[in-house]
Amino acid sequence: MAKLALNKSSLAKQSAQLSEYKRFLPSLELKRLQIMAERAKAREEAARLDGEFQRCFDDLVAALPMLSNTQVPLEGLVVLKEAVRGTQNLSGTELPVLESVEIETKRYSLLARPHWVDPYVKGMQELLRLSLERDVARERIVRLQEAEAVISRRVNLFEKVLIPQAARNIKKIRMALADAERDAVVRAKISKRKTAARAAEERMAEL
Repeated sequence: MAKLALNKSSLAKQSAQLSEYKRFLPSLELKRLQIMAERAKAREEAARLDGEFQRCFDDLVAALPMLSNTQVPLEGLVVLKEAVRGTQNLSGTELPVLESVEIETKRYSLLARPHWVDPYVKGMQELLRLSLERDVARERIVRLQEAEAVISRRVNLFEKVLIPQAARNIKKIRMALADAERDAVVRAKISKRKTAARAAEERMAEL
């Protein structure tokens, strides 16, 4: 670390840095609050989707006890064809969003399969959609937690390191400048007294 210069130029530099730190800190705090608020919303959304997924699953099982009938082939009836993800920029943090979901249903003969296959297909489509939405919601929570941790470290750096250090440097420089100014005044007074004494001696010598 470079040694702190105890002069007016250094004082101006430290004062400018302190002003910049204090000006930047509120924007960091605001960013952290935005991230925290969004994280709370993401957790609520994830909890809602978890509940909706469980209800949908329970309803499907309750309505279709015949699902235990392994004689009716159900594998491959409902498949995910495409899930398009996008991104949302929140205060510099990239968050995933689920833009669209395309689910494909394999054709099947209505005569060759029992009537309950139709509600099964609809229920599985909904469960698949909810599962994708849950994955995105959980990923948003993880990214928001990571972003909040980074911002919190920056806030702590400004609050506990940079701002106090700049304030201490300013105080140290001002004290040094004040001491130097007092020393200069003392030296000037001593020099003035010496000059006056020499002048008095010269006058006495002339008498």
